[in-house]
Amino acid sequence: MLVAIKDIKVKRRVRKDLGNLDDLKESLRTYGLLNPITINRKYQLIAGERRLQAAKALGWTNINANVIDNLTEVDELEMEIEENNQRKEFTEEELLEGYKRLERLRHPGFFYRIFLFFKHLFQKIIDFFSRKR
Repeated sequence: MLVAIKDIKVKRRVRKDLGNLDDLKESLRTYGLLNPITINRKYQLIAGERRLQAAKALGWTNINANVIDNLTEVDELEMEIEENNQRKEFTEEELLEGYKRLERLRHPGFFYRIFLFFKHLFQKIIDFFSRKR
């Protein structure tokens, strides 16, 4: 659900230090909001304060939010803690492998580019004959 940022109320939070938001702001600029924030039916923030603050800093007026209803104050606090506690960073090996794959996709080798050319060509031929039927 798209929600006006000005309508979202940030109540007392467990996290006090939001850290540097520059990388998150750059991610929002580049890819948009990948994971919605979470609010209750009163538009009180449950999870996603860093995303919300980064969006505000970028001048966004609306943000995607999951609205969860019928929660107790205990449920909301548990969700805030759980959302921040259950993250796992990539290991150094996973991150290195991911960047290697990304580099290969961005800059494919000569033979792979030839393969992609023929794959694209054959797909066009198949599409052409499929439309003839």
